[in-house]
Amino acid sequence: MSFFKKGDLVYLVEGNFNPKDVGEIFSAEEISAPIKGKFVGTKRSMVSPWSTNAVSILQNAGVVGVTRAEVFRPFLGSYDPMTEEVYDGLDENIFKLIQKTATSVEVISDIEEANRTLGLALSEAEVEFLKNSGRKFNDAELYAFAQINSEHCRHKIFNGKFVIDGEEKPKSLFSLIKETSKASPDNLISAYKDNVAFVKGGKIREFFPYDRRYSFKESDVAISLKAETHNFPTTVEPFNGASTGSGGEIRDRMAGGTGSIPLTGTAVYMTAPPKRDLYKTKPRKWKYQKPEEILVKASIGASDFGNKFGQPLTCGSLLTFEMDTEKGFYGFDRCIMLAGGVGYAPLEYTKKKEPKEGDLVVLLGGDNYRIGLAGGSVSSVDTGALAKELELSAVQRSNPEMQKRVYNALRALTLSEDNPIISIHDHGAGGHANCFSELIEKGGEIDISKLPLGDPTLTPRELISNESQERMGLIISPENLPKLKQVCERERAPFYVVGKVIPNGIIRFFKDDTDIFNMNGDILFANPPQTILTDKEIKLKEKPLSLNKDKKTLLLQILALEGVGCKDWLTNKVDRCVTGRVVQQQCVGSFQLPVSNYAITALDENLGVATALGSAPIPGLISPKAGAVLSVIRSLTNLLGAPLRDGLRGISLSANWMWPAKQPGENASLYEAVESLSKTCIELGIPVPTGKDSLSMTMRYQDGQIVKAPGTVIVTAVSPVENFSKRVTPLLEGTEGDIYYLPLGFGGLGGSALSQVLGEIGSNPPDLDLHFFKNAFAEILDAVKSGDITALHDISYGGLGVSLLEMGFCSNVGLDIEGGFEIFSEVPGILFQSKNEILGAKKIARISKDKIFNFKDFILTFDEAINAWFAPSEELDLLQTKPELSKKRKKTILNNPYSFIFPKNYSGDVPDQKLKAAVIREQGTNGERELALSLTLAGFDVLDVHMTDLIEGREDLSGVSFVGFPGGFANSDVLGSAVGWGWSFKKNRRAYEAVQKFYARPDTLSIGICNGCQLMMQLGVIDPKVRMDHNESGKFESIFTSVDIVESPSVLLNGLEGSRLGIWVAHGEGRFRLDGSSHKIAIKYSSPDYPINPNGSDGAAAAITSLDGRHLAIMPHLERSLYSWNWAYYPKRVDELSPWIEVFRNGYRWLKAK
Repeated sequence: MSFFKKGDLVYLVEGNFNPKDVGEIFSAEEISAPIKGKFVGTKRSMVSPWSTNAVSILQNAGVVGVTRAEVFRPFLGSYDPMTEEVYDGLDENIFKLIQKTATSVEVISDIEEANRTLGLALSEAEVEFLKNSGRKFNDAELYAFAQINSEHCRHKIFNGKFVIDGEEKPKSLFSLIKETSKASPDNLISAYKDNVAFVKGGKIREFFPYDRRYSFKESDVAISLKAETHNFPTTVEPFNGASTGSGGEIRDRMAGGTGSIPLTGTAVYMTAPPKRDLYKTKPRKWKYQKPEEILVKASIGASDFGNKFGQPLTCGSLLTFEMDTEKGFYGFDRCIMLAGGVGYAPLEYTKKKEPKEGDLVVLLGGDNYRIGLAGGSVSSVDTGALAKELELSAVQRSNPEMQKRVYNALRALTLSEDNPIISIHDHGAGGHANCFSELIEKGGEIDISKLPLGDPTLTPRELISNESQERMGLIISPENLPKLKQVCERERAPFYVVGKVIPNGIIRFFKDDTDIFNMNGDILFANPPQTILTDKEIKLKEKPLSLNKDKKTLLLQILALEGVGCKDWLTNKVDRCVTGRVVQQQCVGSFQLPVSNYAITALDENLGVATALGSAPIPGLISPKAGAVLSVIRSLTNLLGAPLRDGLRGISLSANWMWPAKQPGENASLYEAVESLSKTCIELGIPVPTGKDSLSMTMRYQDGQIVKAPGTVIVTAVSPVENFSKRVTPLLEGTEGDIYYLPLGFGGLGGSALSQVLGEIGSNPPDLDLHFFKNAFAEILDAVKSGDITALHDISYGGLGVSLLEMGFCSNVGLDIEGGFEIFSEVPGILFQSKNEILGAKKIARISKDKIFNFKDFILTFDEAINAWFAPSEELDLLQTKPELSKKRKKTILNNPYSFIFPKNYSGDVPDQKLKAAVIREQGTNGERELALSLTLAGFDVLDVHMTDLIEGREDLSGVSFVGFPGGFANSDVLGSAVGWGWSFKKNRRAYEAVQKFYARPDTLSIGICNGCQLMMQLGVIDPKVRMDHNESGKFESIFTSVDIVESPSVLLNGLEGSRLGIWVAHGEGRFRLDGSSHKIAIKYSSPDYPINPNGSDGAAAAITSLDGRHLAIMPHLERSLYSWNWAYYPKRVDELSPWIEVFRNGYRWLKAK
C-alpha cells in the first residue's frame, strides 16, 4: 500500500507495483503514512467506481499489480453517507477492518416483524399468503420475494379491483389501458410484454462497424419507447436518484427483445415551488432537500449520466406547484422525476427467445455494493412511512462509464449477423434476484460465488438483492460463449457466467452447494389475493377565479413561474448533440431559446423519430378526466410541427401515472383518469403500449402533516417522421406576416397557470371535441408537410399569451395582438404563421415594426417581457454556474443573435469515396460513430479501432492515412480529461509505437475532437505546453454556438477561412490555456464572452493546429454539426450537408494528391 499527494487530494493504492510508475501517471508525489487530518473517501468496505476506472487506467498503462486505488479529499463538512465516510487520519490499516461476507442466511420465524424492520412493504394478504404456503423462508428469500412482488414491480393497484361509491368497477386499470392497444394494434409489435414497447419503424441505412469496418447496411427496424420514474430516490437524494433513474431507463431500452439501441432521452421534473411569495401556504421544514436543491441536483444527475453514457436529452418539461384545498394539501414534496426515451432494434430481434436446458446465464457489468437495498418495496410506500435509514439505503449510485462498456458489447452483439442473445433483462429493483428469476422463470440456478464483489461485507441477502447499477443479465447458448467473450474483452465489459437454465420450475441461488435461495416459481411469481381498493368520490368545489389584478401584472407573474419561464438553466448543461443524430432539440432561433414543442432524432438521413410530452396535473385536481385527456392532447399538439409520417394513426403513447393512491378520494380520481384516457385514446385510434405507475406519491412529515402530490399522468407521444426539412417550430419567418389562432377545444380557466398565481384552483377546466380535433390535426399536419405553415406553437400551460410571447422571443420580434381573445386561456389550440387561412382559424397577431408586444389594453416591451420570462432560469442557474458568469449569460445571449457566413461556392451534396482512415476509441468515448460517418461521407474507408486492438497488436495503423480521436469521457476522466487515455498510449509499447510511427510519417492527417482534442494535448501532438482546464463556469456546458475560422496553416480548414459557422459544444474541460506554447489558433468562438465562448479559453480559442497544418485539435463538435438538420439554427439554404463536411473533404483531397 502506498500513498500519493496531489494538491489537497491523497491517493491510496494497493497491490504489488513500482510507486514511481503510479506517481508518474497520477502526477502525484509519494508520501509516508500516517497522514494527519480529516478526510472524506469511499467506505472502507466499498471499492468505488473511481477506483474501477483508476485501476483500469493503471493496468492499461502496464502497472498490472494494482488491485485498488482510492482518492481522499479534505473533510469540509459534507459527504455522502451512503458511499463515503470520514477518516480521522490515513494510514496502512485503513482498509484492514473489513469483515468478510457472512456466508449463511437467517431463517425467518416472524414474517410480520421482518416485514416491518426490513421495509418490505408486504400487504396483510401477502403475509398471510406466505404464512400459509407450507414452508419456511430465510431472509434472502423473503427479501427477494418482497422486491419481486412489490407494488413497484407487480403493479398491484393497476391490477386491483376498484369499488367506488359502493359500485364494483368492471375492469382493472391495466385492462383499461390494454384496451387501447387492442383497439389500435396495426403499428404494434410488442406491448406490455418486455422491458420496452416496440412499434413499427421502417427501412433504414444502419451505419455501424461491421467486422470493425464502418459501412452502411439496409435494415428493417422497430422503434422502442419507454419511460420510467425515479420519484422516491430523487426526493431523498436528488443527484443519484435522477442519475440512476436516467441510467435505469436507458438499460430498459438496451434490454428490449434480444437487445436494442437507445437513441434519445426525455426528462420531467415536478417539485414544490422554490419561491414562496406567490403561495398562500405555511412554510414547512423539508424532509430531505429543498425544492431548488432537488431541481438543480436532480437535473445535474440526469444530465451527467446521459452526457457520460452518450445519449442526448432532447425533450423535457418542468412544473412546480402546491396548493391547500378542501381535499387536502397538494404539492410535489415527493417529487416527480421521469426519465424516458426512444430507441430502435432490428425487426428480427424484437422478440425474446425461449431458453432451453443447459443455456448459460451471464452477468454483464460491475460489482455489488450495499446500495439500492429494498428499492422496490421502499418506493412502494409513502415517503416518510419508514425509518430514514431504510429510505436512504434504498437509493442507488451510478457509474455511466461502466454502463457504456456494457452497452458497447451488447450493441456489437445486437447488430451482428447472428445475434447470440436468447433473452436479456436489465438489473433494476430487486437486483440479481429479480433479474435472474425473470430470465430463468421456468427454472435454473445461480452460483452467487461467481458474482463480483465490490464490497466483501455483503450478506447473501444483500448480495442477491442490491441494486448496484450498470448490470445486465442475459442468456446465451454454451456454443456462443466464445463470441461473447471476444466481444466483451475487446470492449473491456466485465462478464461472468453465473448460472444455467434448468426448466424444473425451481429458481435456486447457491454457494458451495448450500442453498441461499430456493423457491418454486409458483410461489415466487404467485398472485396473492387481488388487491381491493374501496373509495368514495370527493370533488373539489369549483369557484370562478377572482380576477382582481390587471392583466399585465398577472401575465408577468405567469412568465416568472418555473414551469412557464425559460428553461435555459436545464438545457445549458445537458448534451443535446451526441450521436450526431439530433434533428430537433429544445432550442430554437438565433437566440437559441428553449421553446421547441418536440424533439426529432434521426435513424438515418431519411427516417427519424419524433417525441413530445404532455401533462396537466393542476386541471386534474378539478376534474381527473380533464387532467388525463389534456395530458394526451398536449402531447399530440406538441407533435404537430413535426412531419409525422402516418398522422395520428402512426402515434403511440407511453402513460406514466403518479398518484397519492389510498388517500381519501384519490383511488376514485385515479380510476376516473385512467378510464378517461383509455376512452380518449380509443376514439383517437392511438395505442398506449407502455407505461409505469408510481402510486405512493404522498409525503409524511414528523409533525403529522401529509402532503399529497396532485394526481399526474405524463404522456409521451412517439411517431416516425420523414423529410426533416419540413419541420416547423415557433420561429417566425421574416419581419412581417400574420399569426393565426385555432382553438381545438373549449372551457374556462380552471387549473391554469393563472389560477396558480392567484392561489385559487378555479372552475371549468378545458375540454375537447375529439371529432373536430382529429380532423383539425390531419389538416394542420398536411399544411405543415406542404409548407403552407411556416411556424407553429401549441397552447398549453401558461396560456395563449405566453405562447405568443415565446414566438416573439425566439424570433426576436414584437407582435401586435388582436383584442377579444382570452390571453390566459389554456384551452388546447395552436398558433401558426401562414399565408393561407386554415380551418377558419382567426388572425390573432401580426409581426410588429416596433419591438413591443401590444395586447391592445396593455403593452409589454420586449425587454420587460423576456426579462420576466428569463428570471426563473437566472435564479436557478446561479445555483449551478459560477455566479459572475451566470449573471452575464442572458445579456450575452440576447445581444449576440447568431448569423453565419458560409464559404463561397459551397455545395452541400454527398460525394463518393475511398481512402483508409481510422477512428481510435477508448472505454468511455461516445462520439466515434458520428466522427466515422463524417470521414465516410468525405470519401474514406473507416476502421473501428479500440485501444485494445492497438495494445494487443490487432492493429498498428500502418495502412491508415487519417486518424480521428472522438469525444466522450474516456475512463470517466477520473484523473483529468483524457489523462488515462494518454497513458494507455504512452505506457504501452505496441500502442505507442503505432501512434508514434503514424505521426512520424509525412503523409498523415489527424483530428481530435473534444475528449480526442484533450488526448492530443496529452500526447503532445500540437504542443506539450498547451493545457486543457475545467470550464470557467465550473460545469458541463452544452450550447449551439458560432465560431470564426481564421487564417492558419491548417490543411483541414483550407478554403474555410473567413467563415462564421454554427457548431455544437458539449464538454466540461474545454478551456485552452496557451501561455508559452507555440501554436496556431485555427478557430475562435465568435465572441469572447460567456456563453458564446463556453469555457473561457485563452484568445477565445476553439481549435488549434500544428505548425505544419496536418493535425487539428478542436473542442466543439463539428462532426455532430455535419448535416444541415444537425444545426439548431440553419440559414435558409437547401443543403444536405453543412460546410463542416469540407474539413474532412479537405483531408481526402490533400491525401489523394499525395
